[in-house]
Amino acid sequence: MANCQTKTPVAILIYKRPSTTEKVFEAIRQAKPSKLLVVANAPRLNKPGEAEQCAAARSIIERVDWDCEVLKNYADQHLSCKDRIASGLNWIFDNAERAVIFEDDCVPHPTFFQFCDQVLERYQDDERVMAISGTCPNIGTLRTDYSYYFSCYNLYWGWASWRRAWKHYDADMKLWPKIRDEDWLFDILGDRRAVEDWSWRLQRTYEGVEISTWDDQCTLACWIHNGLCIVPKVNLVSNIGFGIDSAHTKDKFDWRANVPTEPIQFPLKHPEFVVRDARADTIMQREYFERIAQQKTLVEKVRRKIRRAEKIWEEFRTQNYQGGFLELVQQVIKE
Repeated sequence: MANCQTKTPVAILIYKRPSTTEKVFEAIRQAKPSKLLVVANAPRLNKPGEAEQCAAARSIIERVDWDCEVLKNYADQHLSCKDRIASGLNWIFDNAERAVIFEDDCVPHPTFFQFCDQVLERYQDDERVMAISGTCPNIGTLRTDYSYYFSCYNLYWGWASWRRAWKHYDADMKLWPKIRDEDWLFDILGDRRAVEDWSWRLQRTYEGVEISTWDDQCTLACWIHNGLCIVPKVNLVSNIGFGIDSAHTKDKFDWRANVPTEPIQFPLKHPEFVVRDARADTIMQREYFERIAQQKTLVEKVRRKIRRAEKIWEEFRTQNYQGGFLELVQQVIKE
């Protein structure tokens, strides 16, 4: 069943990373969607070699060798991350009632497509459900015996949604000042620590000074409309794009990088009620989102150095390390 052709249109957002794009494309190729929507950014003119990288990424799309309608939305000039992805998603949902969406570094497990097919169909007309996540961080034990749970959080590393939900998206976050100033975030989250964390995140995104992103706006739109996200019981998508050529996730030793995927079991065991799992959300907030915000603390810096040293040692142990033992010791000390 997991290898059957997916029924849902699939979208991929690409830019200048042909090596990761190829891996995501191959996963899509195995699922053989009947409609593939491709959104591409244009190269920056002041970056040598970027035009060739963008062309190489776009050429991968030409490898479609199954019965498939391919729609392309390629930018003529470079756009910011926020503007390219937001405009691309507008175009995607103009051309598809629902879609499974990947950025160029998010590789799905084969069963993610069938999972999306079934859940998208089940909640097609349920306005309470606004998105389906493919990512389930390994951050704690979930209490659910079902195949998935309902959350107020969504992780956009491989996800799916409907046109009816995307219509609420506001890239400019026009309602954020009112939500912020009248303390509506506490009514949404019910936890002062979470409110402090998200106030900082959303204000930074609203100002658009330090970061150009699009996904915090999705989260806010979901909260404003009292929406829920479906989170699978197992991790179904792995982000392989951590590194210096990434827009935001530049540390290849980040604890969120290359998290293994595993199959979800069929038939799915659907929850008997559509209720947010507050306990799972508390774990997600404390062990995932707050940890991201604390990356510059001493504790996280120590954890990061340990992860990097372990990775270097593993490369040496498996003979993938380029250098001798003395170089290994020097590298570990440096890291």
